[in-house]
Amino acid sequence: MSPTYTAFTVKACVQPGCYSSMLLCQLTMSWTSVPHSSDSRTGVGGSLHTIPVPASSPGLQLGIGGDARVRGQTGVLSERRGSYPFIDFRLLNNSTLSGEIGTKKKVKRLLSFQRYFHASRLLRGIVPQASLYLLDEDYLGQARHMLSKVGMWDFDIFLFDRLTNGNSLVTLLCHLFNVHGLIHHFQLDMVTLHRFLVMVQEDYHSQNPYHNAVHAADVTQAMHCYLREPKLASFLTPSDIMLGLLAAAAHDVDHPGVNQPFLIKTKHHLASLYQNVSVLENHHWRSTIGMLRESRLLAHLPKEVTLDIEQQLGSLILATDINRQNEFLIRLKSHLDNQDLRLEDAQDRHFMLQIALKCADICNPCRLWDLSKQWSERVCEEFYRQGDLEQKFELEISPLCNQQKDTIPSIQIGFMTYIVEPLFERWAQFTGDTPLSENMLNHLRRNKAKWRSLLHKQHSSSRSNDHSGQVTGSQEQTLNEEETP
Repeated sequence: MSPTYTAFTVKACVQPGCYSSMLLCQLTMSWTSVPHSSDSRTGVGGSLHTIPVPASSPGLQLGIGGDARVRGQTGVLSERRGSYPFIDFRLLNNSTLSGEIGTKKKVKRLLSFQRYFHASRLLRGIVPQASLYLLDEDYLGQARHMLSKVGMWDFDIFLFDRLTNGNSLVTLLCHLFNVHGLIHHFQLDMVTLHRFLVMVQEDYHSQNPYHNAVHAADVTQAMHCYLREPKLASFLTPSDIMLGLLAAAAHDVDHPGVNQPFLIKTKHHLASLYQNVSVLENHHWRSTIGMLRESRLLAHLPKEVTLDIEQQLGSLILATDINRQNEFLIRLKSHLDNQDLRLEDAQDRHFMLQIALKCADICNPCRLWDLSKQWSERVCEEFYRQGDLEQKFELEISPLCNQQKDTIPSIQIGFMTYIVEPLFERWAQFTGDTPLSENMLNHLRRNKAKWRSLLHKQHSSSRSNDHSGQVTGSQEQTLNEEETP
């Protein structure tokens, strides 16, 4: 069945740059549902038609529409919106198609204000007299209730995303910026803030099972929890908090749904651009800078301040490169063993923000089982899609991407053992075994035990049946009866 999207009819003309007129215009829009053809997929800029790659093609052509980098007055390179490395083997270098995409993106961005204007009024405590028919009032009430408990570790981001009609990242960030007093401290314009957050949310690809806007919202909520840890919170400045939240929200923006080795072996232009080093992380950072400049969110601040913010955002986002895991662990262990962390020092504070973001990025195994299991299945689905793509084009299948050999339990057990546990044990050592750290480690141990049990069941059944990486309903029920967290 073809998905149904929402189309809008604009009944008034909006002058470019006139935000007040634009918001008034949004209130006059009428909504209709229009089914889209199943022959096209919707990317960031609207409907992009797939062009098949001939089997005789000498190489894999990963076409990117409208790719360009721009240099601002500060001298830091950024990437324009629309330069996303969407891996669909499409040929989008056609200028006509690129223009069409750009036009659709402008329209989509313009119309996106209606979706969030209603939410912004609610976040400010203003209840509109006339409903915009975005969500049922019961759903809005539940979303408001969830925001009041946004600092709880059992926060269900999947439920929150449904309650906000798929706008979890924008709604969450607006709330957190308000809670932390960032809007007042930095004198941010609410409409401009919305515009920037809409850009960020739209530049995540919902087609990705894992690296999408919901993951970004989940990481942002985790980062909020870590920023409240007493050992860290008492030293943080408003700049630290804003950097932490922005980096969490944008750390995977424009993610193509494949990993760095895939981009390198297919000779993707981003791999060449960043010389095969932190390719995706560099792209996430430069894309974020591009959106900050395009939205002019920080344009009222001195240039040296915005330059510093851009550089620190880059340092935080680049820290999420999993290839640098040992580098950060060794440095953190050294600081903890020597007890020489001085959080009054901006450099040490920034380092702990990097560690906090790394923890938030891979905290899924430390969540409640029901949430952790969903994330595990999503990330493995994304791995398997890459493996299928590699097999289709006769490339070597990347590690963890072979659905026939790499099961979800085995992937998760290895991930928890070698990546998650060492980092979170050090984080608990830093925080001093707070309730949050103890809670996360307890969930991690219980979830690992459940995956081990599932793996054992799979090995037992594989003697007579082909084993699968998916958790079946009967397995889940049996597991919960045996071991309830």
